[in-house]
Amino acid sequence: MLYAILCYHDEAVIEGWTKEEDDAVLAHRVAVQERIAAQGRLGPVARLMPTTAATTLRAGPEPLVLDGPFAETKEQLLGFYVIECASLEQAIETARELKGDETGGAFEIRPLRLFRPGDAAA
Repeated sequence: MLYAILCYHDEAVIEGWTKEEDDAVLAHRVAVQERIAAQGRLGPVARLMPTTAATTLRAGPEPLVLDGPFAETKEQLLGFYVIECASLEQAIETARELKGDETGGAFEIRPLRLFRPGDAAA
């Protein structure tokens, strides 16, 4: 089954990291990604731009387009992984590996009902 692992954290904390701190977190995650890719279980991975680059389409009788994410949360969605896992337990273990020793934030694990890889270039 495919699982989405959604990465949440306080954007202000992440934006406050030095380049070295950010590079260290990404290097750890790339090492985990390479291992999962070698097993043929890694789908798309994306790191999102900051919420200052977001636009929201709010549903209603007359849809409203707003600058910014306007999500009701203190943590922001920063990126995601799509990973093939044999079980929820394996998906949880994979999220633990991706998180490493990073403090704060959350990794939401959600099974995918539908997946279409699309045609967009990487």
